[in-house]
Amino acid sequence: MNRTVLITGASRGIGKACAQLFAAEGDDLILTCLKSETALTDFAASLTAAYGTRCRLFFGDISDVNFVDGIFEKIDRLDVLVNNAGISYVGLLHLMTPEEWQHVINVNLNSCFYTARRAIPLMLQRHSGHIVNVSSVWGNVGASMETAYSASKAGMNGFTRALAKELAPSGICVNAVACGIIDTDMNRHLSSDELSSIKEEIPADRLGTPDEIAQIIFRLCEAPGYLTGQIITADGGWT
Repeated sequence: MNRTVLITGASRGIGKACAQLFAAEGDDLILTCLKSETALTDFAASLTAAYGTRCRLFFGDISDVNFVDGIFEKIDRLDVLVNNAGISYVGLLHLMTPEEWQHVINVNLNSCFYTARRAIPLMLQRHSGHIVNVSSVWGNVGASMETAYSASKAGMNGFTRALAKELAPSGICVNAVACGIIDTDMNRHLSSDELSSIKEEIPADRLGTPDEIAQIIFRLCEAPGYLTGQIITADGGWT
């Protein structure tokens, strides 16, 4: 039987690449996004045309617990959860408002709690499942001018490790991928000079691609059950 895979933030970047790969492997998809309704609808239609994929789409704010609960009220099976939705904030901490701070924490961290708490009972029914959280190297080492983002991803890493220990006896694996600089819209704020400078620091001498991160996520969901509680760093040897 095909797996059912929920991917948040699936209209672009890493989420879109994940959807493409899971669809190509014959899995059914539940996809969410906040703003790009037309883009996600067209993308889902292309997946159905190419692979016969069954796609269910939900449009709303993944940091809103009521929106997440509404999704899970319509789901009776879930094999894989990919918590990919995220936002960044670049700026000095003392100039950040409490509302901006809370927004970053809500989207990047609280949403993982909202989705996982509803996904776990469905996975317990089959004594199996995979939860993969899309984290960042800044959750490992921190980044100047990105304190809120770094804090949210560090929280995600702790969430991943702790939940993996909680769920290991039930056959559910929980891992995270700590991404380096990936060629996505989240990094479009970087100038060409900034990107060139960063590339010089990366042993691989380039940015990562969404497809590469999708491959890692997919393989984590194919890995033996003993691989759990890990933060897999994918940064071209940078950090």
